[in-house]
Amino acid sequence: MAASATLHCLTGCAIGEVLGVVIGTAMGWHGFATIALAVTLAFLFGYALTMRGVMRAGLSFKDALKVALAADTISIAVMEIVDNGFILAMPGAMEMGLADYRFWLTLAAALAIAFVVTVPINRWLISRGKGHAVVHQHHRH
Repeated sequence: MAASATLHCLTGCAIGEVLGVVIGTAMGWHGFATIALAVTLAFLFGYALTMRGVMRAGLSFKDALKVALAADTISIAVMEIVDNGFILAMPGAMEMGLADYRFWLTLAAALAIAFVVTVPINRWLISRGKGHAVVHQHHRH
């Protein structure tokens, strides 16, 4: 269950990260502005994916938002800290363009490392009835 929950968060993070970098690069932004947009979009898409599922189970938008915030905030935050930290630690990673295959390899490696780091955190949260355990309570109804 922890790996599945982490994969769910990774999906939202990856969508937000890629979209944020593409938009930031297209706008000519560098460094902090691009990372800030990517992180914001990672949280937005991560929460949206969770909300979509629990709203299908019958929750209102407001209740689905509460569930998404409770279920995903820690997982997405850890994932974003790890993957952006990795990218910032890689020399030249922020200067690579979207057409550079090394940029995409760096991003893929960053997300893979973030996944590995986040699985045990999600396992710990789920074992205590928190994190994605909150989401699964609503899928049963």
